[in-house]
Amino acid sequence: MDTAKPERSTLMDPDESPILNKSQRLTRISHLLYHNPHGLTTRELAKLCRVDQRTIQRDLHDLEEMGIPLWESEEAPRRYGILKGYYLPPIHLELPEAVALYLAGRLLARYSDRFDTHTVSALAKLANVLPDPMAAHMHATIQRLAIRQRDAQVEQIMEILATAWASQRGVRIQYRGAQSEEPHAYDLWPYFLEASGEGNAVYVIGWVTQVNDLRTFKVERILEARLTEETFEPPEDFDGPKLLDSCWGIMYDKKAEKVTLRFAPSATRRIQETVWHPSQGLEVLPDGGCLLRLEIAHPEEMIYWIRGWGSQVEVLEPAWLREQIAAEAKATAILYEGGKG
Repeated sequence: MDTAKPERSTLMDPDESPILNKSQRLTRISHLLYHNPHGLTTRELAKLCRVDQRTIQRDLHDLEEMGIPLWESEEAPRRYGILKGYYLPPIHLELPEAVALYLAGRLLARYSDRFDTHTVSALAKLANVLPDPMAAHMHATIQRLAIRQRDAQVEQIMEILATAWASQRGVRIQYRGAQSEEPHAYDLWPYFLEASGEGNAVYVIGWVTQVNDLRTFKVERILEARLTEETFEPPEDFDGPKLLDSCWGIMYDKKAEKVTLRFAPSATRRIQETVWHPSQGLEVLPDGGCLLRLEIAHPEEMIYWIRGWGSQVEVLEPAWLREQIAAEAKATAILYEGGKG
């Protein structure tokens, strides 16, 4: 571990620092540790905060209790710091950029099915820098999120995964799959997190040492997570977004199947308005309908979307998908016919 002393310019003269209450002192300590990547000793922190070293030691413990990930050097004198990537520097937004974040925030809120303190805090910070008309809408969004049920366990697991991803540290998880009654332990190197509109879910994708391969885990199915001391670096050629290029949702594969859908004239304009997938090809037919051609890994992820078009769409290929949708249509027709009278 590099223990070179930080540049003096990053440290404020203690004679210029007023005596702080505990809340102010904790904020100042976290600020000092963030701006000194090589860490500070308790003696240095005590001098800068104008308190004794025992107070600083208690403050460091309190910061850890608050969930701030601190590191500690092994050699004497011990130096303390905040894990790289935990805090982000401030950014300055132009109005169109702020609008883009506002719209992203609205999408996030609409797809969130629970109250999440990190989400609400992020949206509140965004609202504070938005022009008043947009800020009012964002505050209204926050109020709607506030009435939803909170899941503290998922919040904590998300924070641990985010810290592991940002600092490139391993994480040990207890995971219960959709088809399993018992949880299983995995040592995971989280390469990235990915949100999916299907099921309003978040997934973590990374390297699992037990199987020596990439795996995808639904965050809501993780029962426990803890950071390990193991560090990692993803392969230089790893590209998370590219990995998902062939997906409709979250299920990726090296092989993709050709999917061809024929839409009725009544749906053509809506189909033309959106780029549904990077692989898509669109052909308008003489009758005003259209053909949508795609190459998708695991087309089964498209089923819910296809169902939503009802009788406006016909699956032409692959055969297995056509047969499944046809069977479901027949079963639905029987269900409604049986309800008559």
